Amino acid sequence: MSDAAIARKIPSIGAVAWLRANLFGSWMSTAITLALGYVILRVGIAFVDWAFVNAVWHVPYSKTGIAETAVCQNAKGSGACWAIIADKYRLILFGRFPYDEQWRPAIVIILFVALFALSTIRSVWRKGTTAVWVQRVALAGAGLIVLDNAVDLLLTIAQVGFGLHISNPLGPLLGTLNTIGKCGFVFGLLLLWPAIGVWVATLAVIFILMSGGIAGLSVVPVDYWGGLPITLILATFGLAFAFPLAILVALGRRSTQMPAVKTLCVVYVELIRGVPLISVLFMASVMFPLFMPPGINIDKLLRAQIAVILFAAAYLAEVVRGGLQALPKGQTEAADALGLTYWQKTGFIILPQALRLVIPPLVNTFIGFFKDTSLVLIIGIFDLLTMGKVALSDPPWQSFSTEVYVFLAFIYILFCYGMSRYSRGLERELNNARGR
Repeated sequence: MSDAAIARKIPSIGAVAWLRANLFGSWMSTAITLALGYVILRVGIAFVDWAFVNAVWHVPYSKTGIAETAVCQNAKGSGACWAIIADKYRLILFGRFPYDEQWRPAIVIILFVALFALSTIRSVWRKGTTAVWVQRVALAGAGLIVLDNAVDLLLTIAQVGFGLHISNPLGPLLGTLNTIGKCGFVFGLLLLWPAIGVWVATLAVIFILMSGGIAGLSVVPVDYWGGLPITLILATFGLAFAFPLAILVALGRRSTQMPAVKTLCVVYVELIRGVPLISVLFMASVMFPLFMPPGINIDKLLRAQIAVILFAAAYLAEVVRGGLQALPKGQTEAADALGLTYWQKTGFIILPQALRLVIPPLVNTFIGFFKDTSLVLIIGIFDLLTMGKVALSDPPWQSFSTEVYVFLAFIYILFCYGMSRYSRGLERELNNARGR
């Protein structure tokens, strides 16, 4: 049989063609594929046996409520003891939050996940079809505020300038209209971009659920916060505030018109990048209170949040600066030829292209800082990883650290893989749009 006939019998599309092209294209590729397949198969079978087939899912408890881990000790080495997760999952996920109130951090975790999922929908970040209606709501609210202030101003002028003491019979009504106007103005501005309104509302609900003191919720001090909510709060607020700061620092570092601003940005970036995050956290915990007026004390969670924001902004600024430098000079020259101002040129032409170029390193930095939140232990904040270590301090469970760390790794992988998967999809979508 000729080579042409053999080639016709080999499928050019489908699973067989993909396997032949990617895994069995040559004798070397075939050998590597078979060797790796064997290793993966052996490791996979061993893991399934350990994690599921021979695993212990529950253990009996004594009359005093102490776990009797003899069953797990007998299975140690051949099967996992997931009973420790069943016994300690509340402590790991919610920290020292009051037991009867742990439904609140559970809802917080759900809200964070829902917020992240909603934010992946690009249409949410655009102005909706109701933008004109929303603008009218905002303008009406602003009008009510101006009306109330104008009446107050006229009455003040009449009293001070002409000595007339005129009572305002419409005072309560105008006060009510002022409040309605403020609510309408804020509501209208937020709904111009639905995602901003959703983020503000959701983060406000998260703060209320965690701190309490409103709507009949008992007050829970920050010292009792811990677990996964702390990790999500530090990562979300840290990156959300660090990213715009990073853009400003990157623009300032590339400035040619303001040398003083450029110098400050360079010093800030090099100083922050020259020390580890642990040092920044420790300095924030010790030094921040010294700069506060007497009687004012910032809780340690806010201090850690500020340190994370400043540290992340320095690294993100360099990523953004790399994207700015990668753009051809012709883009800036074309914007100047159109007569655009600096901020119009930056916001509509330069930054969108620069950020698209650096999506992979940006997301890589996001993932790194999401995991680096575990370093807040240095200032006494108990995040997800730290609460896993605390769970292992219970004497009956001290020898089952593998199961706890596998559980924690699974949670970290879920969030990190979600960020990575979204970045790949966003990058592919933007590249396709550019190709069209």
